[in-house]
Amino acid sequence: MSKEFIKTDLAPAAIGTYSQAVKVGQTVYLSGQIPLDPVSMTVLDDAMAAQIHQVFKNLSAVCAAAGGSMNELVKVNIFLIDLGHFALVNEIMATYFSPPYPARAAVQVSALPKGVAVEIDGVLVLS
Repeated sequence: MSKEFIKTDLAPAAIGTYSQAVKVGQTVYLSGQIPLDPVSMTVLDDAMAAQIHQVFKNLSAVCAAAGGSMNELVKVNIFLIDLGHFALVNEIMATYFSPPYPARAAVQVSALPKGVAVEIDGVLVLS
């Protein structure tokens, strides 16, 4: 099966040796997104809610570039440096998804790239 590498200027450019997403058949594997502004490539200094929103906006842009939408995500992985933000992630996530929700994991980690507090990746299956 061939691979298609997804890239959009509406999400942050890769800051390492990875692609924003890779499509294999109808499945798209999205790399983790952090609260980077895609234009300035700087980390948001705003409150945690704004950072979480930026991560979902970045994911949404990559989903669109792959020909899909957030509602076609079947799995998301949420990485937080403080699980105390778990309820806030749930609240904000509900504004980006409609039921039935994707499968999900949420874990606390000791550190994330660029010192951010949240990173989210996912798997998208195109209709």
